[in-house]
Amino acid sequence: MKTIHHIIFFSTLLVFASCGESKPTDESVETAKNDQPVSDCSNAPASWFTQVNGKRATPAPNEGPTSVFANNATVTNCDFQRWSWQKFLWLTNPTGAKGRPFFLETMTQVTSIGATIAKGGDVILTDTAQASGHTDVLRTPSGSTVYYSILVNDQLYSTVKKYAPIAKKDPTKVKGVTFPVGSLEMKTSWVDASTLGANASKYYITDGKINGVPKKVALLGIHVVGVVENHPEFIWATFEHDDLAATYNWAGATPTTDNFPVTSPNTAYPLFAQGAQATLANITSGNGIYTNIFSLYKYGTPIQIEQKGKFNVRVYMPTSQASGYQNFINIDGLNKSVKSQLNDVWKNYFMNGSLWINTGGYVGTPAQAALLDSLGGDLSNSSPGKLPRGSVAAYNITMESYVQAGFAPTSIHGLAVTDLVNCFTCHNTTSFPSDGFNSPLQISHVFNGYLGNLKGLTKEQVKQRHVEAFRANAILNRVRKQ
Repeated sequence: MKTIHHIIFFSTLLVFASCGESKPTDESVETAKNDQPVSDCSNAPASWFTQVNGKRATPAPNEGPTSVFANNATVTNCDFQRWSWQKFLWLTNPTGAKGRPFFLETMTQVTSIGATIAKGGDVILTDTAQASGHTDVLRTPSGSTVYYSILVNDQLYSTVKKYAPIAKKDPTKVKGVTFPVGSLEMKTSWVDASTLGANASKYYITDGKINGVPKKVALLGIHVVGVVENHPEFIWATFEHDDLAATYNWAGATPTTDNFPVTSPNTAYPLFAQGAQATLANITSGNGIYTNIFSLYKYGTPIQIEQKGKFNVRVYMPTSQASGYQNFINIDGLNKSVKSQLNDVWKNYFMNGSLWINTGGYVGTPAQAALLDSLGGDLSNSSPGKLPRGSVAAYNITMESYVQAGFAPTSIHGLAVTDLVNCFTCHNTTSFPSDGFNSPLQISHVFNGYLGNLKGLTKEQVKQRHVEAFRANAILNRVRKQ
């Protein structure tokens, strides 16, 4: 087996500068390739860390007609990454006498079919199924189940309540309807804090109820999903606590072989036991593997192994995101800058990716909505020439644990761009093809769930429809590959 002599570690920028897509020396060439201007993303603005009465008071990001998103000709990859971090920091600003994060105090927790659970108060946890299927349930090595909650702001929720009844009566009347700028949805993952042992102090912990039983619950992962100017498809950003699971060791892989098993001989992770071993089955949907999961693509930026002369080297997979290098270093640099300036528990969380659609050339919301409707279930297609941008293999290790390598992978070395799964695989304008209509409103599963409930479907039936739509998109990807 050939080895990689000039790649020692994965996380530094030198890894990718030395193997595969090297750092561009001609910025104009990179700009033309990337469809977006190149910018430096290594410095988080000091204004994000403003203190008021001893508490962090990150301002809300500008998202409207005077924001950087208003001009598709000048907006950069970094602008989307900065929105993602600033939005996260704003949502986690401490509020009230107890200093609870802003999102828990002001957003409404809802069920997957859009029913109100609570606004403020305890985190109510009952849901355990991941996006890939109701049997895909994640547990810690000690057997503690990971739970999920959905939160929405008033703009998104009022839009769901307004248009779902209309869609039930006449779906043609919601064709082209979008969520307004500022609409926000969050999905969060939690675990019983007592299972984290001595490391629990590094997590955000609050009062919760797990299946009705009061517990202290620890936050593991967060999706931050919001609408900005020119992007009715939402920006899909995801954050995780540091070091939740092991990582796949690309250094021992070749173009024709995988490097298994994944092991964790010296470190115990919350989601991977010390000394345990894992294979591809541990991150594959439907295999009944509930623990010892591992992370495949850092920052949702897919890579692959190619033979270059005598060496096997890691290169960026060719995708619709022309510069995997630029996306990686933007996220990496911003993560480091933010962490160096935080002094609260949130410094222990990092951004693992951000995804959106290139809407350049589509002027105005009606044209952008028509674009999204025309793409339908193909919205996630990240092949070269297509429109997804940013982290085109975006996932959260606690929420999309079993689709990092696609729906039914047989190997890692054989993965191609058509195998990639991202947020738009499941969240698209035709999430339920049997309904016979496309609409940007369907990108939100809260809308789909509420509409399904109005039609008499149970929470379990709505979930199954999501899974069927997801699998249909996975089949389409495999057909493209053939």
